[in-house]
Amino acid sequence: MRTILHADMDAFFVSVELRRHPELVGQPVVVGGTGNRGVVAAASYEARRFGVHSALPSAIARNRCPHAVFLAGDHEHYGKVSAEVRAIFDRYTPLVEPLSLDEAFLDVTGAKGLFGNGPKIAQQIRSEVADELNLGCSVGVASNKFVAKLASVEAKPRAYVDRIDPGEGVKVVAAGAEQVFLDPLPVERLWGVGPVTLEKLIRLGITSVRDLRHVDLAVLATALGSNQARHLAALAVGDDDRDVEPDREAKSIGHEETFARNAHERSEMRTHLVRLADAVASRLRKAGVGARTLTLKVRFDDGFTTVTRSTTGSEAIDSAEMIVAVLEPMMEAIDPSPGIRLVGVSGSNLGPVFHQMTLDEAVAHAPTFGATDAALDVIRDRFGADAIGPASAVRGGKVQNVRRGGQQWGPDQ
Repeated sequence: MRTILHADMDAFFVSVELRRHPELVGQPVVVGGTGNRGVVAAASYEARRFGVHSALPSAIARNRCPHAVFLAGDHEHYGKVSAEVRAIFDRYTPLVEPLSLDEAFLDVTGAKGLFGNGPKIAQQIRSEVADELNLGCSVGVASNKFVAKLASVEAKPRAYVDRIDPGEGVKVVAAGAEQVFLDPLPVERLWGVGPVTLEKLIRLGITSVRDLRHVDLAVLATALGSNQARHLAALAVGDDDRDVEPDREAKSIGHEETFARNAHERSEMRTHLVRLADAVASRLRKAGVGARTLTLKVRFDDGFTTVTRSTTGSEAIDSAEMIVAVLEPMMEAIDPSPGIRLVGVSGSNLGPVFHQMTLDEAVAHAPTFGATDAALDVIRDRFGADAIGPASAVRGGKVQNVRRGGQQWGPDQ
């Protein structure tokens, strides 16, 4: 019988910011995009009492809690703190599967003889995270990943209009007790139950996991399709045999930016394309891979119309110049005059980079082939990400390159 933990940091981004701004402790604090097009990345429990939560548009959050303190997100810093949290997890098991910066699965089955049972390990991890990093985390303990993740939600603090409940901190679902834990939960807590699926389930009179478990599979398949019906039926009885995967390779590398003001000119679009391609290429080289499939994403001002164009070549590439050369014709075919609010560039179908030079390339460029990209990487590693970049990235006399996660929550004010 396996012992799986799901560790989920409590209001992680806000908690990290409160270490830098202790004067804000106890106040409603919101982290994310601070502009009108931004979204909330995290909210303190004080802010949650007013109905502010992650993924809420920042403009709505301001209306709900006008006295909240809004802070721009700092993805790079959160990544560094996340690595410190990960180091604590690694003390107990090498089987750690990060899901994001603030949550991870841990398989501690083989560590129980050394550190004690699952609940004890969970408590030790919480204590070390609190003592060493001054951060809080909630941990679910169960026999599989699905139930452990649900358990961690039950362990977390909760904000009510009139109070904040600190939560259990650790929630244990013992082997054999999974059904007792699952049955009362609302059906929307199951993976794969979004708004559309939930509406279909409610039509069948299904509102809880218990309801779902008692519905005939054939009836469920008629409403949802056979694959989704089997998936939800398995989850309803806590069936999940997936392993904790500590080394999951990236399937794609990309960046996108939402603009504070719409772009209407082709020259603006190309400027953004060059900056985004440079950022993607830099990350590809750092990962030691190239991309065979390149994708351009453009979203118009109505917020609903999104154009996506992809192309797959015979070779994996990791050069900004080559990425621009591939995607620019696609961008030229899109009319920006109605107003563009977002542009994204991503590479997928990742693999090693092998470029077979033509005879002309060998004669003209052999001494310097790839040298420019290598020089860029060396300069950035030594002097920082903003030490050098495309001319279009220069604003106000400073290089403002696209940063990983820098626009994850939309543009700031």
